[in-house]
Amino acid sequence: MFHPNVYASGELCLDILQNRWSPTYDVSSILTSVQSLLNDPNISSPANVEAANLYKDHRSLYVKRVRETVENSWNDDDDEEEEEEDEDEAEDEDDDDDDNIDED
Repeated sequence: MFHPNVYASGELCLDILQNRWSPTYDVSSILTSVQSLLNDPNISSPANVEAANLYKDHRSLYVKRVRETVENSWNDDDDEEEEEEDEDEAEDEDDDDDDNIDED
């Protein structure tokens, strides 16, 4: 995900998930914090400096890059699904070939 507060690993840079963590936070408050961060990035403490600079200085280019990243991830998911389907078909063909072997 291309976002100022998301590391390359996909981990969020969100204080309540790290140094301000407390068991008093419920799931709802965590999800609200994540949603807020995604909508309004904290560019003063970025995990992704390139995304933060683009967000700050060239918002339209930032939005374009985010859109492209999301669209590419959809295409990657489609490619992975096609590969899995091809592998499943190949396995089915191998199983059919095994069934047709005559035993003496």
